Amino acid sequence: MENKLSGYPVSRFDGATKRYCQTLDLRDDPELIAAYRKLHSPEGIWPEIMAGIRSVGILEMEIYLLGTRLFMIVETPADFEWSEAMSRLSTLPRQPEWEALTARYQQASAEAASSEKWQLMERIFHLYR
Repeated sequence: MENKLSGYPVSRFDGATKRYCQTLDLRDDPELIAAYRKLHSPEGIWPEIMAGIRSVGILEMEIYLLGTRLFMIVETPADFEWSEAMSRLSTLPRQPEWEALTARYQQASAEAASSEKWQLMERIFHLYR
């Protein structure tokens, strides 16, 4: 079983890819955090949200949690344009509704789009092969 001690499998893709990393803080409320986790479970995530993420070209997305801090890893094709994809994502079916719902749990403005709430992170270290 995969978990934080045994590790998580990594996908391999045909062709070159690139990775984006983002962070966001949740409200410090155990009940809200539990509900947020449930929303992001296979049973809780809306199919339209999954379809929208894939339709803008995202190959894989993972979210990790430590306390109230979320960390997201996004794998994309090498020619992916972040700003363009996030603009398109914000207009897709049910995306604004999903953003309004998840804002209840997040330390971010309820009116903010996903690209405004999730802050892109800078890589400061890379262990090269």
